Amino acid sequence: MSYMKEFTKGLIKENPNLVMLLGMCPTLAVTTMAVNGLGMGLATTFVLVCSNFVISLLKKVIPDTVRLPCFIVIIAGFVTFVSIMLNSFLPDLAESLGVFLSLITVNCIILGRAEMFACKNKVLPSVLDGLGMGLGFTMSLIVVGAVRELLGTGRIFGFQLISGMVEPMTIFILPAGGFFTLGCVIAILGVITRKKPRKISCDNCPSRDVCEKTESKESA
Repeated sequence: MSYMKEFTKGLIKENPNLVMLLGMCPTLAVTTMAVNGLGMGLATTFVLVCSNFVISLLKKVIPDTVRLPCFIVIIAGFVTFVSIMLNSFLPDLAESLGVFLSLITVNCIILGRAEMFACKNKVLPSVLDGLGMGLGFTMSLIVVGAVRELLGTGRIFGFQLISGMVEPMTIFILPAGGFFTLGCVIAILGVITRKKPRKISCDNCPSRDVCEKTESKESA
């Protein structure tokens, strides 16, 4: 197993947000500002890494009949810890994230990685998988949040970048702007990562003679 592959797959190739289209609810809800996307992304990454670690460690102990409830309890424990830390040290960010911070518990990205990867693989690959998926999710939130904040308020991370040149467009910090921005980012990523179609030749095909005979009969 390639550890580097397990880490990098979630960044672009299997980005949970922009490729697999998971976690759309927090993506559209909290990305009115780039700092909110960063906060939600890092919180989700922390929960992903820790829950993958524990679930992989206990995969032989957790009974199959109560697998999902056990996963949710483990994930909820780490979400509670993150929530307490943010409310204690970054109350403004915690208030901005609101209920979506608690909803990390049932985020389909975290449950999906626990079910599809962590409970079937060793600890280190599971941790790298969670870290890569979390960072990919974080990057997508930052990009969407930065575009919406820049076009909607003229700022990025609170710093004024557009002043007097272009009038900010409020629609970008509204739900409609979130859908439009996310769609554009997904489309751009699709164009960048699109593979060129492979050329297919008949030269080395073992059925070449049969095809040529069939074509000659049809043309006759």
